[in-house]
Amino acid sequence: MRAAIMRNSQLVIDEIAEPTPGPMQVLADVIACGICGSDLHALLHADKLIAAAAAASGEVSAEQSAFAMDLKKDVVMGHEFSARVTAVGAGVTNVAPGDVVVSMPVMAVGASIAAIGYSNTFNGGYSERLLLFAPLCIKVAEGLDPRHAALTEPMAVGVHAVAKSGIAPGDTALVLGAGPVGLAVIAGLRLAGIDSIVASDFSPARRKLAEHMGAHVTVDPRETPAIEASRKHGGSKPLVIFEAVGVPNMLAGAMKDAPRGGRILVVGVCMEDDTVQPAMGINKELTIQFALGYTPDEFNRTLAYIADGSIDVAPLITGEVGVAGVPQAFKDLANPEAHAKILVMPSLG
Repeated sequence: MRAAIMRNSQLVIDEIAEPTPGPMQVLADVIACGICGSDLHALLHADKLIAAAAAASGEVSAEQSAFAMDLKKDVVMGHEFSARVTAVGAGVTNVAPGDVVVSMPVMAVGASIAAIGYSNTFNGGYSERLLLFAPLCIKVAEGLDPRHAALTEPMAVGVHAVAKSGIAPGDTALVLGAGPVGLAVIAGLRLAGIDSIVASDFSPARRKLAEHMGAHVTVDPRETPAIEASRKHGGSKPLVIFEAVGVPNMLAGAMKDAPRGGRILVVGVCMEDDTVQPAMGINKELTIQFALGYTPDEFNRTLAYIADGSIDVAPLITGEVGVAGVPQAFKDLANPEAHAKILVMPSLG
């Protein structure tokens, strides 16, 4: 089957072996798979992704972590997907051929786990078919566009980040960056009942999407400093800053702007070393929290939010390509005025 393969830090279109479902596994045709900013980073910094995951896992080695990839071998990325079940392995009872499903991108084999899309063994959704772990598969309700369902994964990241932050009604939220991660955070904030949401981004197109997702105020930081806008809109309300850009110096800038006793939630994935001033955080008594992924419950609830219209993801989908179009799509996503989320749809060729 055809796939867009990460090979020697490049994306190439080639054939890979057809997967066969084992016990508690599901074989499914990919319907749609979003291109994630983490994949854009991984193409350039996969070695740092592997090292960070190994360090975070404590006692296990890089080879034993969920992100165990040999970069000398092929990797097929893509972890934001919807798919149609075509076959099931032994022991699978919760889904059947013909079902449209989404799933957390995790495969369990015995006591080991692997990240689907960041593995040499389990290819992701930049391919025609993939294997899923049956217990994590959730059926997509009839009538819900599978393209929209594919955005369950990135939207769940925002729902989780908001929960981790501890923000509550009556607080002000300042979201730095209105790319897909920032937009997911804004959606999560609106669902949490936050009535003072300020978003900052250079891109007019992204600011417009931020308003659609629930931001009350959007600013171009070249014209209005983000912290100034949050003070003007939120007044004396407690402030929580969400760093959703993921480039060096963003965290240091957030620490500088945060008020005394302020809270910062870091959800932007910076793959490079960064520098902060601990003394600043100490003097201000800042609370800095980092967030990764989501829980199974948050993932399930996010699919329900999309299905009932609580999160309208349709405007985020700005392009669709077949497998052959993945390399160009990676380049096209560098233009925030043209694209927010490009879906890979193998049926397009």
